[in-house]
Amino acid sequence: MTHPDQPPQQEEDTPQPPVQPASSEQEDTGGDHHMRVMGKMVGTAFIFLGFLQVFLSISGGFELGGVVAMLLYFGGLAIWANAAVDHPMIRWAITIGSIGIAIGFLNFGEILFWHKQVVFWGTILIVMYFMFNEPKNSP
Repeated sequence: MTHPDQPPQQEEDTPQPPVQPASSEQEDTGGDHHMRVMGKMVGTAFIFLGFLQVFLSISGGFELGGVVAMLLYFGGLAIWANAAVDHPMIRWAITIGSIGIAIGFLNFGEILFWHKQVVFWGTILIVMYFMFNEPKNSP
């Protein structure tokens, strides 16, 4: 028996779906997450291989054999940016810029000393940024 001031109770409790917290970022699906991880790994490996050749040529004082090191470096940067950068404008700017620079080296056909210095010190600055920049934790 119900009291006149109380609303009637339902006999059956209908199951309610769990409430998902509202997220401002789009969640990755399983396959998309695996492709992003693979892109980060392959891009980082290509960047490392290209940077290693540039670093050894600077420290050893010899010339690079061709443009392969720069193609690896900037191709890896394009792959990495496509997988790691979330903001579309920044992602596409890095991707198109790195592909454009790689095509420029391919067309120019020669790597000067200052090219190697810019790649070396630019990589050092980028690595330092990621070392000391703490990622923001979303609530």
